[in-house]
Amino acid sequence: MSIVKRIGVLTGGGDAPGLNPAIKGLVYRASEYNITVAGLYDGWRGLLNPLRDVLPLDRSKVRRWDRDGGTNLGSSRTNPFKILNEEGERIDRSDEAIENIAKLGLDAIVACGGEDTLGVAARLSEKGVPVVGVPKTIDKDLAGTDYTLGFDTALRNVTEVIERSRTPAGSHGWVQVIEVMGRHAGHLALWAGVAGQADLILIPEHPFRYQKVYQHLRERLGDTTGQVRDPQRPRYSVIVVSEGAYSEDGELVTVDDRHDAFGHARLGGIGEVLAKRIMAETNYDARSAMLGHPQRGGPPSAVDRIMGMMFGARAAAAVAAGDFGKMVSARGIAPACDLSLVDISSVLGKLNTVDVERYYDTDRYHLKDIGM
Repeated sequence: MSIVKRIGVLTGGGDAPGLNPAIKGLVYRASEYNITVAGLYDGWRGLLNPLRDVLPLDRSKVRRWDRDGGTNLGSSRTNPFKILNEEGERIDRSDEAIENIAKLGLDAIVACGGEDTLGVAARLSEKGVPVVGVPKTIDKDLAGTDYTLGFDTALRNVTEVIERSRTPAGSHGWVQVIEVMGRHAGHLALWAGVAGQADLILIPEHPFRYQKVYQHLRERLGDTTGQVRDPQRPRYSVIVVSEGAYSEDGELVTVDDRHDAFGHARLGGIGEVLAKRIMAETNYDARSAMLGHPQRGGPPSAVDRIMGMMFGARAAAAVAAGDFGKMVSARGIAPACDLSLVDISSVLGKLNTVDVERYYDTDRYHLKDIGM
């Protein structure tokens, strides 16, 4: 068993409800092993600034953190292997991060994040840094685990917006298009769409056809050209679309041409594109709403509070046992699930996407086997 006395914890990538509960669970369990915990600010960026203070964490400090959304340690999308210098070049500063781990007197690092944050953890592990990962992403697209922190809260938030959008859409007879997060995976769009009773759900795993969308709208709303609206038909329709969804004859829609340190473009706008095409190519009025970051905001749900504390506690146990280079994994239905450890490297380069054959009706653009 490895002798560990002091560890650092950081949160990287997009914030997510459940991160603060994870930190609380880590600190509480670490104290049972007489391990002290230092909070590192702003993800991996915190390890590139040796002058930046760390936050000593103990049970009294984190006692109420399970109620807080976001991350009290801050976050960033910093990649220490690709830091932008003054000349505009990406350079490798990972050795500086490793040196600062030693300067801070840290025996190990617990990194809470998704594929990018854990990708850095895996590369640092290859260079000899003792690391343990905690899975976090509202998209739930991380391989190697059935649950990632933030998904349940985001699902609740998106479902509520879908429900609230029905009132104005029904009052005005709109087709309401709601764009939600989901770069590669449509878990959030699919299940929130089902819970919120959306009529169509478009996900990245299966390209859609505009003409098929229009046909579904005609079947639901009828053709109102020169006619009085049929009182027996619904007045409106709701479409939920993942930001990473795309048409058979189109490409991913991006906010601009910038990319982050991990090479990701900023997705966003497919909902607006779809709404404009509906208005241009059909007789229906359409509106779009891009939910953006608020969908992962607010306090964590009961599931994310429980899973966060469980993940954090399991990470502390892994550190105490010297099980480094691993990520905490959940198998089963959260929160009554089994926790284990998997190699961080084994989950990288893979994606947990919607099983289209099992769950997605590619003709109706909805969940299979449900009477919608």
